[in-house]
Amino acid sequence: MNKLTGLLTCCIAALALGITSCASRGHRHVPSPTAYVNPFIGASTSTGAAGVYHGLGKTFPGATTPYGMVQVSPNTITGGDNSPGYSDEHRTIEGFAFTQMSGVGWYGDLGNFLVMPTTGTLHTIAGKEDGSLQGYRSPYDKQGETARAGYYAAHLGRYDIKVEATAAPHSGMLRFTFPENRQSRIQIDLARRVGGTSVEQYVQKADDHSIRGWMRCTPEGGGWGDGDGKADYTVYFYARFDKPLKNYGVWSADIPKDWKRKRDDVVSPAYQARVAAATVTRGIDAMQGRHLGFFSEFATHAGEQVNLQVGISFVDMQGAENNFRAEMEGKDFDGIRAEAEALWDTQLSKVDIRGGTPDQKTIFYTALYHTMIDPRTFTDVDGRYIGGDRRIHRSEGFTKRTIFSGWDVFRSQFPLQTLINPALVNDELNSLISLAEQSGKEYFERWELLNAYSGCMIGNPALSVLADAHAKGIRGYDAHKALRYAVNTSRRFGNDSLGYTAGALSISNTLEYAYTDWCIAQLAAELGDRTTEQAYRTKSRAYRAIFDPQKGWFRPRRADGSWEDWPENARTKEWFGTIESNPYQQGWFVPHDIPGMIELMGGRDKTLADLTEFFEKTPENMLWNEYYNHANEPVHLIPFLFNHLQAPHLTQKWTRLICNRAYSNSVEGIVGNEDVGQMSAWYVLAAAGIHPSCPGSTRYEITSPLLEEVVFALDPVYFPGKAFRIIAHGNSEANCYIQRAKLNGQPYNKSYIDFKDMVAGATLELYMGPRPNKNWGI
Repeated sequence: MNKLTGLLTCCIAALALGITSCASRGHRHVPSPTAYVNPFIGASTSTGAAGVYHGLGKTFPGATTPYGMVQVSPNTITGGDNSPGYSDEHRTIEGFAFTQMSGVGWYGDLGNFLVMPTTGTLHTIAGKEDGSLQGYRSPYDKQGETARAGYYAAHLGRYDIKVEATAAPHSGMLRFTFPENRQSRIQIDLARRVGGTSVEQYVQKADDHSIRGWMRCTPEGGGWGDGDGKADYTVYFYARFDKPLKNYGVWSADIPKDWKRKRDDVVSPAYQARVAAATVTRGIDAMQGRHLGFFSEFATHAGEQVNLQVGISFVDMQGAENNFRAEMEGKDFDGIRAEAEALWDTQLSKVDIRGGTPDQKTIFYTALYHTMIDPRTFTDVDGRYIGGDRRIHRSEGFTKRTIFSGWDVFRSQFPLQTLINPALVNDELNSLISLAEQSGKEYFERWELLNAYSGCMIGNPALSVLADAHAKGIRGYDAHKALRYAVNTSRRFGNDSLGYTAGALSISNTLEYAYTDWCIAQLAAELGDRTTEQAYRTKSRAYRAIFDPQKGWFRPRRADGSWEDWPENARTKEWFGTIESNPYQQGWFVPHDIPGMIELMGGRDKTLADLTEFFEKTPENMLWNEYYNHANEPVHLIPFLFNHLQAPHLTQKWTRLICNRAYSNSVEGIVGNEDVGQMSAWYVLAAAGIHPSCPGSTRYEITSPLLEEVVFALDPVYFPGKAFRIIAHGNSEANCYIQRAKLNGQPYNKSYIDFKDMVAGATLELYMGPRPNKNWGI
């Protein structure tokens, strides 16, 4: 493929994803950013390694494209809290699915269309890794397991089959290298789902090489939150085998209609026994049932390669076929893999780096890679998508997207995307607005998955993303309608009735609602709605209602106005008025009024001493702890408070330490759940030397970069500048403190920079040294 053809292919695929920027790298210091991506970073769900119930990164190592609908990835487990379907410590594979979630901490979903190559006797269940239940799963060679951006490969020892996976935006491909065998096979578990099962399936032979069908997934089959997340979707497929369908069939398990079919149910011995005893019908051209699988058998010679190409859609079977024909038809594996790599190069090239160790480059570009998986496209190649009313719609002016992990991603992931991918942010806001409208709910969901209003976590994070985008000039949506829905959201979930929120999560809810009410005020001010602005500025001060001056800290409050009892270890007691945190961690979350928070806490000196102690008591390994717990989101803005306390050298010190201690080039390289790009986005921004302390404001804090130079390419559709450049002169592990700075060649003595200056095409130069300059940035 010549360079021009490669660029055109890349741009065409980018347009299919709704990505508008397809510029060349220009300023380039690395041969290819994809060369540094290690998809195994974070690919563990192990609670043992994490030392806590949340586990580690929960990423998947399989093949995907930037923000693509399809992820072709190995699956090693079906039950438990294993949202990616894969964990590195497992030593067997049960198949390769075409949809996956990334880094999710709640009981996961997707993991649909599970494909497994086998030989010999047909088994209709995967079995268990410990050997207590036999099936088709296979040990695999961990040493030979390979993952790169857009590619995955493993060798299945039981069958002596090499499996390779690659992907396009709406489709995926598997290439199997078989041994000599008279009874080789590709089998597909149509019922499989990471957190349960699809409740009904349909499969039909389309022609001598192809099948099509669908898999219906509802809360009754578990899935997202083990059904509590209300995920209700249908996956449609069109699959082409390059071996003709001559000896094929369907297995169908007799699952009683009154049986429960959630996460724990489907892995129970009784359920598995039913599936193991499934009826196998050969030569049938179509079947619908409650637990189906499809297989095709054929003879192979040693080293023979057999391919399976699959188009996926959430709209209908025609959509799946359209996606297949647009992206897969007539192409070979290596060509599709090259296109996937070109897409990744284009997207990862939006941030160019110089300096750093090989491991730091790998961690950086893998983190950037992880920020480019979601929010994924939910729109077929023909522009159709399923809306919040479960009807088919056609996108006009935006790409419908899904998987919005709001409580996590408003803090770093979306502030990063506003800089490097404003079109994606615009898409996401249109997606949330259209969902609110089409569903008839007219308020914003906090954690959206495939149109589901799951209600996962707390707060109103969509309001933060909205206010942040609008303040930064990303406005390709109906802002007045968005404001109306934002107000509806706050009225439905907010501090209205008491002026604070009572109950078990009083601190977390009150603080987060106060912040997003400030976000409404910001948006209202920009739209000229002074009445709404003033009302919500007043509401944004609700955090003061739960600050107990006698205790000197935030305290959960009852509905009658009285305080909850204050135990001896109140500030470090997890779940005391907070969610997945403690009051010490959550209490620093007043990003919209940091001066007011400091005043409540006793002034600058007392607050600085307390914050310093908070960090100094943090364990060196940064795993789950009572102090700065980087493994979970409530603390992610806290390191940047030192800039507001006239101690920017401490922001510099601690962000450096967090980057070095909480991230590594290993499977355990993310100390907590990756959370749909949030953990990785924090690293990308902090390693570059910037990070917001309050999304919704255009202020970005300046901190100590890990790298000598970072260049953010800017989208000319949205911003006037070509690039925002950060240069760290004399940077090294020892020289971690900023001595002085220049902005566009002029002396600069602020510990923050405005987004408007960044996207105008600024160059920020930082001069580094081994000791703090306590006079800079004050």
